[in-house]
Amino acid sequence: MGAEAFGRSGPLIEWAVAARPMPGYERSGDAHVVEPVPGGVLVAVVDGLGHGDEAADAATKAAEVLSRHASEPIAPLVRRCHQALTDTRGVAMTLARFDEGSSTVSWLGVGNVEASVLGTDARARSIKQSLPLRGGVVGYRIPALLPSDVDVTAGDLLVLATDGIDARSFAGVRRFDPPERIAQDLLERFGRQTDDALALVVRYRGNGKAA
Repeated sequence: MGAEAFGRSGPLIEWAVAARPMPGYERSGDAHVVEPVPGGVLVAVVDGLGHGDEAADAATKAAEVLSRHASEPIAPLVRRCHQALTDTRGVAMTLARFDEGSSTVSWLGVGNVEASVLGTDARARSIKQSLPLRGGVVGYRIPALLPSDVDVTAGDLLVLATDGIDARSFAGVRRFDPPERIAQDLLERFGRQTDDALALVVRYRGNGKAA
């Protein structure tokens, strides 16, 4: 699935997701959110603990809260999810908000949803920065929530993946391929058969201009 999300002057990001449930299960405990907000776009990946219906129910509830309150700052948004999920199995989640005005991504992760920003300079290391994850379970126990910011330029990729995908694969992605091809390749080549798996790939276009 490929799509765009718009800023003030045009498409701010293009994005795609590839996902599947753990083999033998109909529902996945992994979910994603992409929501335009004033001045930017919120993206998130959620991983319900375990797999099966209870994990899917927790992830679905978290995604609904994120979509409904996407314009809130990301730390309060995680706290809101935490309060809403106390009667569920709980989730891991990573949120990232693209800010059109400052060309930054503000991001925050609780649990093991990996995220990295990959740059466009072919001479540089492909991974510009990886999100430092904090231990915890949203809905059960969360750490101090301390978002950090990353500068992004047109063409940069943000890759997020649940632990059903080997995050070591991020450094080897073909950075200039379309997001849908990158996401599908991560799922097919690096998805583990012992868990649900989801990869969300976002290309920052920068003030509505294509890279």
